Amino acid sequence: MEPGRAGCLLLLLLLGAAALGEFDPYRVLGVGRSSSQADIKKAYKRLAREWHPDKNKDPGAEDKFIQISKAYEILSNEEKRANFDHYGDAGESQGFSQQQHRQFHRFHDGFYFDESFFHFPFNSERHDTSDEKYLLHFSHYINEIVPDSFKKPYLIKITSDWCFSCIHIEPVWKEVAQELEALGAGIGVVHAGYERRLAHHLGAHSTPTLLGLINGKITFFHNAVIRENLWQFVENLLPGNLVEKITDKNYIRFLSDWRKDNKPHVLLFDHMPIVPLLYKLTAFAYRDYLTFGYVYVGLRGTEELSSQYNINVYTPTMMVFKEHIDRPADVVQAREMKKQLIDDFLSQNKFLMVTRLTSQRLFQELCPVKKSHRQRKYCVVLLTGEGEKFAEAYEAFLTFAVANTKDTLKFVHIYSERQPEFADALLMDEEKYHGRSAVVILERRNNAGKIAYKALEEAWQGSKEDNFILLDLLDQLRTDPGLLSSETVVADLNDELAPMFLIRWFYSTVDYISDCWDSLFHSNWREMMPLLSLLFSALFILFGTVIVQAFSDSSDTRDAPPSGKEETTAKTEKNDASFSKESNSRIPKKGFVEVTELTDINYTSNLVRLRPGHMNVVLILSNSTKTPLLQKFALEVYTFTGSSSLHFSFLSLDKHREWLEYLLEFAQDAAPIPNQYDKHFLERDYTGYVLALNGHKKYFCLFKPHRSGDEGGTLGSCEDYNALQHVEARGKSSCSPGSRSIKNKLHKLSFWMERLLEGSLQRFYIPSWPTLD
Repeated sequence: MEPGRAGCLLLLLLLGAAALGEFDPYRVLGVGRSSSQADIKKAYKRLAREWHPDKNKDPGAEDKFIQISKAYEILSNEEKRANFDHYGDAGESQGFSQQQHRQFHRFHDGFYFDESFFHFPFNSERHDTSDEKYLLHFSHYINEIVPDSFKKPYLIKITSDWCFSCIHIEPVWKEVAQELEALGAGIGVVHAGYERRLAHHLGAHSTPTLLGLINGKITFFHNAVIRENLWQFVENLLPGNLVEKITDKNYIRFLSDWRKDNKPHVLLFDHMPIVPLLYKLTAFAYRDYLTFGYVYVGLRGTEELSSQYNINVYTPTMMVFKEHIDRPADVVQAREMKKQLIDDFLSQNKFLMVTRLTSQRLFQELCPVKKSHRQRKYCVVLLTGEGEKFAEAYEAFLTFAVANTKDTLKFVHIYSERQPEFADALLMDEEKYHGRSAVVILERRNNAGKIAYKALEEAWQGSKEDNFILLDLLDQLRTDPGLLSSETVVADLNDELAPMFLIRWFYSTVDYISDCWDSLFHSNWREMMPLLSLLFSALFILFGTVIVQAFSDSSDTRDAPPSGKEETTAKTEKNDASFSKESNSRIPKKGFVEVTELTDINYTSNLVRLRPGHMNVVLILSNSTKTPLLQKFALEVYTFTGSSSLHFSFLSLDKHREWLEYLLEFAQDAAPIPNQYDKHFLERDYTGYVLALNGHKKYFCLFKPHRSGDEGGTLGSCEDYNALQHVEARGKSSCSPGSRSIKNKLHKLSFWMERLLEGSLQRFYIPSWPTLD
């Protein structure tokens, strides 16, 4: 062999050995090469429970869990396991087949080289490094992303391995994700193969799927995946009233509204005809603290405004106005406004010079609880009234605050009539303060409302003497914190600016109608099915009631009073019923068992919206086991049909296997979590499983089938079923050995039902009920 060819072969062998050393499924699961499938499965279940990201808060738990799942996928499949043992093929981590390994072994003979030798699975998370920092898992999404969506919108991509369409959108996605993230939007990626629970929760039924999240609300993207459409989609997620267009005609009114909304007002002067997305995202993030306006300096009708504040029309300028609208409180200019620059500027100007305390949130932010002697924060509070009578005292207090601004001091004011409990706790309802303003210096001691304070001995009038007295007290406070000698407990402040109930209800109704219209417009029948089911059910009940009343018998005998004998009998029956015990409620009230199939049509009414205290007992069966399992199920649960809180259904495994697999993931000792591309998970036999579902409290109890060979195997015979003459079942009874063994799966179900009613079964809680496709 030529030296060059031998060198290439040696290099490839070394690369193959290095790749083999990167991922060893035996090492990941901690088992030997001679381990049985039972040992492998046991090791996988133990490690999966230990490293699941929802239970393990270690930063590397998600990556470890993915490795464990991949290792089990290889070793649980005999063909893949043999392939790895012979050729070192780690399946998805390597990506070339046994045939390609044969081509590699023929490499040195004829220097045959196939271009698929270096083929790796496209869109694999292992090599798609651009999405790694955006990956989400369920607990991270619920605990961090959803709360953060009230500060910024999120653009989320649902992807998976072996997704052809994902390749086409990848270049656009990478570009847009980087641009939007730099502007302040959130980016997320969900891998449906490893986060099926989160993908199901988001309602993603295919890949790729793009959706937006804002204020905890999900909106799906339906247009072509191009840069302009994605930008417009994110912009449309934002509320339409975030930024007001300002001109010479309305700027005085806009800046003067600080009294009404109790916020500083921000003006951005720019030569762009439309409001930049960066500015809209900033307005959404700071909407609880600031009010935003935009001035297009190239528009006719803004000349007076630009001249008033001496604006450079060629450079973007941002101004913050507080109590004085004739001059800005702070200004920043830059040829290119960056997010970090804007955040630093606005974070220092979130409050007015003398903010009015209108809620408990503001009180906690402006007057934080002291953490140490070096971090003392004092609040100087003006308790005053509304109207011209108190204007002079307020202006004098504002002037004093502007002249004595310090990091350790916050100046605030409060309307005593709107917060009477707070004012009475500080002023003790003293006569000298009635109808007049007062100043109190306070320090919060804990979150329960305890404060230390000192009030000026005389009412505040804003005179020079009042200023000197307050200034002297603040100077003494720097060296003697014990000056605040009085202590009290104040109640939480009322939220003065909270919208009325009717307004909140109106906005919620508009949002709901908008969501329904959007779903209907885009033919999203999967989401609209519960609403349509409810609508048709209401119409059916309405017209059914009208028809029954129209054709009902209105004879006088129905309204005739009962005879004396009948009345006595009715009273006797009533008295007997009043002495019945709770256990008698299990006696069947009818001679058959009502077992309905659980489908997507009745799923909402039979499970999701079950009344509190009600449960649906669901039998899992397949087409081939339907008749014998239903017969045995009816026999086992017949004595419990007298309870009005129990409902009985069956679920077809052939139709809804994925729904069941998702639910079993929450069971502590359920079957292993299958990979969505593992063909062998379709062969798992769940027939005979019984789930008791509590729709209101979102938990279920699990009954696993009785194993053959245990005691009492004859309880599932046909003779036992025929002994119960009143039990109604579908199909014909079968007495074959196969039918008997199938029925044995539900042996001891009645004892399990007893424990269910006692409340002694283990409960598996879920965050929400998945949709039934």
